[in-house]
Amino acid sequence: MQKYLQVLALVLFISVIYSCKKDKTSTTKPVVDAAPVSLGLFEYSDGTNYRIFIPLTQIGTQTVNYDEVFDTGSAGLAIDAQGILPDSLITKNGFVFSGDSLVVDGITITSTKSEMDYGDNTDETQVKGNVAYANITIGNNSNGLLIKRVPIFLYYAIFDVKNGNTANETQLPSHSADIFGVSPEYSYASNLILSPLSYYKPGTGLTNGFKLAKMVSTDFTSNGVYEQNILTLGLTKADLASTSGFVMHNETYTSVDGYSPDVPGTITYNGNTISANFLFDTGTPEISIIENKAASTGILPASTTITLKTTEGFTYSYTTTSTTDITEVENPSITGDIRTIFSLEFFINNEYLTNYTGHQIGLKNN
Repeated sequence: MQKYLQVLALVLFISVIYSCKKDKTSTTKPVVDAAPVSLGLFEYSDGTNYRIFIPLTQIGTQTVNYDEVFDTGSAGLAIDAQGILPDSLITKNGFVFSGDSLVVDGITITSTKSEMDYGDNTDETQVKGNVAYANITIGNNSNGLLIKRVPIFLYYAIFDVKNGNTANETQLPSHSADIFGVSPEYSYASNLILSPLSYYKPGTGLTNGFKLAKMVSTDFTSNGVYEQNILTLGLTKADLASTSGFVMHNETYTSVDGYSPDVPGTITYNGNTISANFLFDTGTPEISIIENKAASTGILPASTTITLKTTEGFTYSYTTTSTTDITEVENPSITGDIRTIFSLEFFINNEYLTNYTGHQIGLKNN
């Protein structure tokens, strides 16, 4: 037994020496952080309304050519099934299939139905569809980015309904409610659906999120201008550092809505300062809206100076004109919405960041 223990001790000693020697001589490759991915967006204006669009070039296994409204004010990809699914599968009352799901050209349509409604009882848009899943490719054909298994709201019907009377509903053109919502909250259609960008895996050393550079005001034209590299996916340590210039705001969470993009602060105009919850919304094309429960509804006159300040110290001032930075005051008791919403024009002078992992909204003057 003693001899056995001596031999065992010798073996262990040799193993330790060998291991130490191996550790000293072994080499490891340094970890290299992945690079962020930059994509372009289309800027467009019809002379009154502003829009930015993100190209969608593939859904499932199908090559497509759709420009989706890039919307920081809502979450989830909503897209019409027309032109994507065979006509035989689409009716105004739903998709034609039985069972829990159907797979068509790489798109999984589930039996989970939903509806999104816009407007009010006098003039309401109803969008009806199902939760679906698919790989998607965004960006132009020469610089596309694949994002795998994205939950989407695939809709089969879109109607305009007057005064709540569905007997007089009017079917709207296909794809007229397509939205590429990048807000951190749940989709209005289903809490199974989040921003398509949140499903992108940016790689080593990067945080899941995006930066939106400021827009180019002169490129909002009726022909549309493709702005290269204006959208960046994957946030670096420098982006999230205090020296980046971005003022960070923590998002609040509720089980109903998820993480909210609303930012608290105050807004000053005409000598009045009121509390506000700000939504910075690329999906609002023209008029910014100030919600003030002590005011009546109306467009602020030209040459009105408006200053917003968030609780974290981001400030921004602008002056209205008759054609730009148009701002309306509304009473939330009438609109039913307490949020003060800034339109796409805000993004001409400021940069915007969403950190999906850290649940933050970043704002930066530029």
